[in-house]
Amino acid sequence: MKAPKVMEHIKPAHIGCNKEDIAPIVIMPGDPLRAKYIAEKYLENAKLVNEIRNMYAYTGEYQGKRVTVMAHGMGMPSVSIYAFELFYFFDVEKIIRIGTCGALKEGVNVPDLIIASDSYTEANFAYSYNGDPTHRAYPSKSLTEHILEVAKEKGLKYHFGSVMCTEQFGFYSDNEHVLKRVPEDIDLYGEEMETFALFHIADSFEKEAAAILTVVDSKFSSDFLTPEEREKSLDTMITLALDSII
Repeated sequence: MKAPKVMEHIKPAHIGCNKEDIAPIVIMPGDPLRAKYIAEKYLENAKLVNEIRNMYAYTGEYQGKRVTVMAHGMGMPSVSIYAFELFYFFDVEKIIRIGTCGALKEGVNVPDLIIASDSYTEANFAYSYNGDPTHRAYPSKSLTEHILEVAKEKGLKYHFGSVMCTEQFGFYSDNEHVLKRVPEDIDLYGEEMETFALFHIADSFEKEAAAILTVVDSKFSSDFLTPEEREKSLDTMITLALDSII
């Protein structure tokens, strides 16, 4: 299934910069302030290139390679808007989502890393987007394999497995009834709210996307990272994404 067609006169409605302001490789956190943090700490010559709706995007250099860091907000509708515009209007080739998730599997602890092998959702996002009835989406095989190689080279502890992409924040809903409906052949490691849409849209454009997630809470323990702790503990994920995408 291909990406939906856009009328020729349509311009990007949510990213307000010139095409050349966005690099062909993009790191995407959910939080705009995390994008700012990454740009200020890791990029050289970083320039703010988008601030529409305060969804910050910065373009700079990482180890001599041009990179854009852009936030995507929360949930599949939000990430779908920005991923679509980046692929369609700005010719982006690769996106790595770096985000947080809850653990759904014993032995996956706070603040472990999960590298997504695929994403399952009950939602009908794919059907609404381009008529595809699938509920499972996959990342770029080559990009994901490269992330795994870099993680091994760095000696990082990580999990590689399926994640569930929900339409609600797990702590604010009774998601046990949802988990009971997951097909038995899907072994879920974590739960988040964006990855399925990113993978599906990237596939529709025949572009590359992958996801690295940091576990910030678990249904099996009371461990929970505060917003302040999250900022400090996410550096491992950030550098893994940057080192992988260049």
